[in-house]
Amino acid sequence: MITIVDYGMGNLGSVQNMLRYIDVESEITADLERISAADKILLPGVGAFDAAMQKINDSGLKNVLDKKVQVDKVPLLGICLGMQLLTSSSEEGKLAGLGWIPAKTVKFSFDDKTMKVPHMGWNTIKLEKDHPVVAALPDEPKFYFVHSYYVKAENENDVLATTHYGNDFHSMIQKDNIIGAQFHPEKSHKYGMALLKNFATL
Repeated sequence: MITIVDYGMGNLGSVQNMLRYIDVESEITADLERISAADKILLPGVGAFDAAMQKINDSGLKNVLDKKVQVDKVPLLGICLGMQLLTSSSEEGKLAGLGWIPAKTVKFSFDDKTMKVPHMGWNTIKLEKDHPVVAALPDEPKFYFVHSYYVKAENENDVLATTHYGNDFHSMIQKDNIIGAQFHPEKSHKYGMALLKNFATL
């Protein structure tokens, strides 16, 4: 069972529909007791960093997630904004992030004015290390991205995949039981399905 955290931001239905399509049981919930009992947690998100952290802080969700992730060590996958929330801070806002992985979220900035922001559409990821969540994926699978900010991990060991858009950026991060994906696996067809299936078996 994957528990999809509903903190009021993100298209949770599309994530659950993809999980249903690949026969993975899931629930969408904002209930702190149900999240406290979760075996695996999926933290999606679309929107602004501060707005998301405000909702997480105000709802009491941060304390629950801290315990689940840092004490109970349940697998957690952050998607898009959900990956950015794993970092300590974002150039998009002023609030502190969850801070579980030493990293910051920064804005795309290009001297080349032909490079558009947001980075939107299909792009490849280059796997930088082995991990069960990316098992059996080809060397450079394609995923669907929509984002104006990206994560910059402090430690190379925490970088699971990189992607090139103007420059190389960290498109997946991973430390212990915590995983972040900047792209949308629920919109990424066969490779997205494979990644979510892998996460379900962790």
